[in-house]
Amino acid sequence: MKRKLLLCLLWCASCFTAMAQTKGNKIDFTEYTLPNGLHVILHQDKSTPNVAVSVLYHVGSKNEVEGRSGFAHFFEHLMFEGTENIDRGQYSSLVQKAGGALNANTSFDRTYYYELLPSNQVELGLWLEAERMKHAKIDETGVETQRKVVQEEKRERIDNQPYGSMGENVFSLAYTKHPYKSMPIGSFKDLNAASIEEFRDFYKTFYVPNNATLSVAGDINIEETKKMIEKYFGGIAKGTKEIPRPNVVEPKQTEERRKTVYDNIQLPAVIQAYHIPAQGTEDYYALSLLTTLLSGGESARLPKALVDKQQKAVAAASIPFPTEDPGLFLTFAIANMGVEVDDLEKAMNAEIERVKTEPLTDREFQKLRNQVESQFVQQNSTVAGRAESLANYHVYFGDANLINTELQRYLNVTKEDIKRVANEYLTKNNRVVLHYLPKSAQAK
Repeated sequence: MKRKLLLCLLWCASCFTAMAQTKGNKIDFTEYTLPNGLHVILHQDKSTPNVAVSVLYHVGSKNEVEGRSGFAHFFEHLMFEGTENIDRGQYSSLVQKAGGALNANTSFDRTYYYELLPSNQVELGLWLEAERMKHAKIDETGVETQRKVVQEEKRERIDNQPYGSMGENVFSLAYTKHPYKSMPIGSFKDLNAASIEEFRDFYKTFYVPNNATLSVAGDINIEETKKMIEKYFGGIAKGTKEIPRPNVVEPKQTEERRKTVYDNIQLPAVIQAYHIPAQGTEDYYALSLLTTLLSGGESARLPKALVDKQQKAVAAASIPFPTEDPGLFLTFAIANMGVEVDDLEKAMNAEIERVKTEPLTDREFQKLRNQVESQFVQQNSTVAGRAESLANYHVYFGDANLINTELQRYLNVTKEDIKRVANEYLTKNNRVVLHYLPKSAQAK
């Protein structure tokens, strides 16, 4: 009786959240495209006196040519150098003096800039982004400065971090043809070899209004914001160069690939990466629920089995990479003291096999749905989150309104779907396996 009551309550919570997304919490927005190709999305939320101003450029490491890796990430830094009207290094101080914050990030598929500001400073954010788009400062001084910055970032975050080279090793082993084989941060060699003209050409190709989405969310007046956008962005010329879109299809992997990496670490680790479909596909949503099943919290299957019960690992998780082209589903675990990597890998494989062979209980499945709903709501609970989601949905799917409807795609996933995708994609022939070992083990 108690179990039935619990399931009933969970089901009601699920229905309530789904209804809230489609009715009471519907996110309204206005979108249009300027004659120069800039796509604009505006969302008004007067609950707090804040605003997020963001620009998503549809360029990431995927768009780079062979031998010139790291350009998109390099520009993430370079475009803070200043413009014809903004002195070098003044971007941050202008925003901070206005009581705001700013940042940017680069992935395989995009570069994203944003400012979080008091709502009475929305014009400042628009001016800053228009300046960046119209005439960013790309000179020898800025290029040399940012070369050093990027190189130091790579040393700090990757080269000198335990397991820091995991991404580089996984993706270079998993991909043989597709540009995803190179991580966004790129290589010292490629950046050092590039000329100033190559950087300027990259800027003129990709950082143009017809390759950008401006998303503004928060305490704004829609009509006044439109006028400001026309004032600052309307006069920016449309890009004249063809924007390259790679159409490389990664050949189907037919046998397992393995690699041993010796690193400055104390505890060994096992990383497994399986090829999966691109984000937005039906199977991707099922795989997203699968990763929540495996590592969505301390009571999820991987940490519960490997860390708590068997004590073979100090940490264990799974991550599906949401990429525009077919990506990877990672499972990884860091071994407990004295545990051999082969034993750890067997334990990881056993949990994957459980998903393939054992049906989920109703209670476990409902917990997954509740977790996904909670994550989805939290993601869009702030104006910054909504600005980013709206831009992402427009660029990747051509439908900004997915911010109101995508949750249903997750809720459409069945228990059988989760079992099916585990059997279809989490196979030995479809994966790469890395063993990370301490450098002290290399001589043995």
